[in-house]
Amino acid sequence: MLHFILKRLFLAILVAGTVSFISFSLMFLSGDPAAALAGETASGEDVEAIRVLYGFDRPMLVQYAEWLGAAVTGDFGESYYFKLPVASLIAERLSVTMILGVCGISFSLLTAVPLGVIAAMRPNSLIDRAALFLSVAGQAMPSFWFGLILIVVFSIKLGWLPASGTSGWPNFVMPTIVLGYYAMPAIMRLTRAGMLDVLSSDYIRTARAKGASETRVLFKHALRNAIIPVVSLAAVQMGFMLGGSIVVESVFALHGAGYLAWESIGRNDLPTVQALILIFSMFYIVFTFLSDVLNAWLDPRMRSS
Repeated sequence: MLHFILKRLFLAILVAGTVSFISFSLMFLSGDPAAALAGETASGEDVEAIRVLYGFDRPMLVQYAEWLGAAVTGDFGESYYFKLPVASLIAERLSVTMILGVCGISFSLLTAVPLGVIAAMRPNSLIDRAALFLSVAGQAMPSFWFGLILIVVFSIKLGWLPASGTSGWPNFVMPTIVLGYYAMPAIMRLTRAGMLDVLSSDYIRTARAKGASETRVLFKHALRNAIIPVVSLAAVQMGFMLGGSIVVESVFALHGAGYLAWESIGRNDLPTVQALILIFSMFYIVFTFLSDVLNAWLDPRMRSS
């Protein structure tokens, strides 16, 4: 197990290094950063002064090494627009995105896994068809459209929930449903497919022949094996939720890290955009690493694969 963890950790560090270089390169892929900061009406002397001020005149690899060294210590520089340290700016907003992401993936798992299990127990039944309809509807509806529908119904018509803000838990109910519902279909279908495959296997028939109760067969023998790919998918969806919460945060006016990314891209605030891409990518890599370790613990065959 230790060898497996060290191998996965090495791969995670390798991917993290590649992502950090790509994140830094975005500043140069978008054109001359000094000219972008100076504006369209700036003279050549102004652009050159900004290039020297921010160190854009030095070799790219030197800039990358300095940026990475500072980023490792939590120093992402100063925001061009907000004129504040990027680290404190992100720390202030990240808690909202984290709460939203954790609530979203919890909602997905708590609804999708039971639905997938029930659908697999009664294939082609009314429940199975209803679950498949929910999964298709979840993937067909754009997040912003679903969010607006919930606002119209529960905020404007019924007045049950606030449409925006972060003053309390009611503010997170509708965003959680929108974000979680987007991830639910894939988890539900994977759970259903895994359970159908496992329930038709020989060792399940043997367990039933030995007199094991249906509850024991389902939750001790079948679900443990069927849930392994779901763990990997949930980790991927969690990383996607954190990075892709920009739409949900914009619709419900939640000033989290996703909304900050949208603001920073529109204002050409490159240090903030770079830091956000790097941080969201690191979350994604960490969740994937943890899911690999958890899967190896659940299924020892993966340790030698």
